[in-house]
Amino acid sequence: MNLKSERRGIHVDQSELLCKKGCGYYGNPAWQGFCSKCWREEYHKARQKQIQEDWELAERLQREEEEAYASSQSTQGAQSLTFSKFEEKKTNEKTRKVTTVKKFFTASSRAGAKKAEIQESKSPSPSINRQASIETDRVSKEFIEFLKTYHKSGQDIYKQCKLFLDTMSHKRDLSIEEQSECAQDFYQNVAEKLQTRWKMPPEKVEKAMDQIEKYIMTRQYKYVFCPETTDDEKKDLAVQKRIRALHWVTPQMLCVPVNEEIPEVSDMVVKAITDIIEMDSKRVPRDKLACITKCSKHIFNAIKITKNEPASADDFLPTLIYIVLKGNPPRLQSNIQYITRFCNPSRLMTGEDGYYFTNLCCAVAFIEKLDAQSLNLSQEDFDRFMTGQTSPKKQESDSWSPDVCLGVKQMYKNLDLLSQLNERQERIVSEAKKLEKDLIDWTDGVAKEVQDIVEKYPLEIKPKNQALAAIDSENVENDKLPPPLQPQVYAG
Repeated sequence: MNLKSERRGIHVDQSELLCKKGCGYYGNPAWQGFCSKCWREEYHKARQKQIQEDWELAERLQREEEEAYASSQSTQGAQSLTFSKFEEKKTNEKTRKVTTVKKFFTASSRAGAKKAEIQESKSPSPSINRQASIETDRVSKEFIEFLKTYHKSGQDIYKQCKLFLDTMSHKRDLSIEEQSECAQDFYQNVAEKLQTRWKMPPEKVEKAMDQIEKYIMTRQYKYVFCPETTDDEKKDLAVQKRIRALHWVTPQMLCVPVNEEIPEVSDMVVKAITDIIEMDSKRVPRDKLACITKCSKHIFNAIKITKNEPASADDFLPTLIYIVLKGNPPRLQSNIQYITRFCNPSRLMTGEDGYYFTNLCCAVAFIEKLDAQSLNLSQEDFDRFMTGQTSPKKQESDSWSPDVCLGVKQMYKNLDLLSQLNERQERIVSEAKKLEKDLIDWTDGVAKEVQDIVEKYPLEIKPKNQALAAIDSENVENDKLPPPLQPQVYAG
């Protein structure tokens, strides 16, 4: 989806939230811009094409193998017998492959379910025989009580759900996309049966589908939420790290029309953050969607109180991005993928739940691609903010409202001091490195000058001189000198 950033804020055309195939339902980035229905159609087309290509390749390889095998056996005189056995083996292999491929695209039959039950009785699975959790027991009791109001159709619904759970317990080895396809097929088949066979009105069908989803996904949650076979956890860590790196983004940079100095608005922001974080504690896709919806409604109320007028879509998306950045919800990508894969598709395609969920997907996509231009910053400032070298200038203390908490004022004052200390430290480090370079250059210069002088005036070492003789050694007239004076003693 084409997200744009302008001086007036972040903007996304509402038409871009819809399915790119033009069916009128909401699209989703996880489905490459398609809605659930169109994505499944495209997925099946691509899958069938891949299967056809695989079959053609397999048949070609088998023909080549058959020709090579037949030619090698012709020299032994038993070509006909061996070839007939080869054909029988080939037929058996084809039948087995067709059965294996069909398992991925067709619902399990009653015979298959009975066979699975026999295998289960022979080798009981610890995951199936484990003691049910308190929440699972509670949901099961609520589901049974709910179905009692549907009489005969309720019994049929319960049997279909049990059969589906038994079938899914034997499909743990399938990829998460294939398990998702099984769940979506089950939702569609049950909804169609309720409408055509039991003639239920749409409101009653929707209510029943919500209870079915709650019952099934409470039991399946452990196996299909953030499975080890996917890279969901890796994406979670990447988004979490990205949001932490963007902690410095302010509402003004996103053009968020929310004034948190107003107590009511501040409460709404806190509630919105709480709701988006609480999403991770829910097990049912519908409950996770409900958290997103509650968060979005708090955002709309915060905007309405700030502007004294109803909020628009252009106001909502930047504020939602700000809430996500401020809350940093845990396992955000895993929750989005879980809702996309196992939620009742009718909720994602239409209604306010689908609208808010689509906007959340847009917000996450924007955060992942956020750059300097998106925030109306220079690339140099953006890089400095991202690396933590500096932070945006905070609000001056003189402009604070008298109602603002003293702790908040002191916090921003301390942040300003830390920012100033950081800048001073950067200058000192820069000057120290410059001084170090100057000292190295000076040492190298002095050494070079000394070397040049030594080369220009080389040092010559002269031989050792003879010892000097006594001063009077050559004085031949020493003998003619008078004797030295002797001390005389005079008697007084």
